[in-house]
Amino acid sequence: MKKIAVFTSGGDAPGMNACIRAVVRTAVYHKLEVYGIGRGYNGMIQGEIFRLFSHSVSNIIQKGGTILKSARCPEFQTPEGRKRAYDQISKFGIDGIVAIGGNGTFTGAQIFHEEYGIPVIGAPGTIDNDLYGTDYTIGYDTAVNTALDAIDKIRDTADSHERVFFVEVMGRDSGYIAMPCAIGGGAEMVMIPETITSMPEVIETLQQGWRRSKTSFIIIVAEGDDEGGATEIAAKVKQALPQMDAKVTIIGHVQRGGSPTAADRLLSSQMGMAAVEGLMAGRTNEMVGVINGEIVYTPFHDTITKKKPISESFLKLVQILSN
Repeated sequence: MKKIAVFTSGGDAPGMNACIRAVVRTAVYHKLEVYGIGRGYNGMIQGEIFRLFSHSVSNIIQKGGTILKSARCPEFQTPEGRKRAYDQISKFGIDGIVAIGGNGTFTGAQIFHEEYGIPVIGAPGTIDNDLYGTDYTIGYDTAVNTALDAIDKIRDTADSHERVFFVEVMGRDSGYIAMPCAIGGGAEMVMIPETITSMPEVIETLQQGWRRSKTSFIIIVAEGDDEGGATEIAAKVKQALPQMDAKVTIIGHVQRGGSPTAADRLLSSQMGMAAVEGLMAGRTNEMVGVINGEIVYTPFHDTITKKKPISESFLKLVQILSN
């Protein structure tokens, strides 16, 4: 292993830059040449590959987003696209790749390795925290804190105007952002893709609170909930309970941005170093993760195919503490 490359792909996440920094400086420490690939798989196909040095990643650990940029790339899903990517990688003599991204990124990396034998180690960069094989993903802690800050502000106006607020957070297939936001934000209910929450149950919860003279409510909705998004759910509640003043706030992509928290900076740095050292040790087709505070490596196949379960204790906390 003499030359490695690093790229970011999929949705951006706070801490990606800290991970890039760790990859570059770990490679330099071990006297490896390190290259950046701009714009994910798209940049790999287009040959957007450039040498990185220690000074290239100065003053980026605190920045959100990714200095390497990110882009969707349908062309990489084709054999012809992957062949073009391999030809570009070969020009630089790259021996291994660190892929920072999520499920789609690792799916592409696994196929690329199977076809061309380039060793790849993944670092989990996604705010959703939905990847099997790690307790936390890069950007998750920052996203939760960003959403929670907004929820605290919404609580103030909900209380002042005696309103029901349906707050939608990100999480297309995962309630990992919604759950701690509901607990930390003192929400009356949480709606997530992992559980079925019927509209009659939502309406009954609101009616029970109303009978106890409760005048404001916060309900956290993960965008992928089976009943729909916050706007759709709020419309159903207004129809059933016209006496309630129901409002909707969609926090949206603000959860992806911003300076990473200390937890995300530390996690990203650990994972970046472990990814490089994993490549040096001959590992491939694995994602680096942290479980119970220890670095672990999980095969891409397991990360891609296995479902990460939601904490039952968190569900119980919401139910008990919302009374």
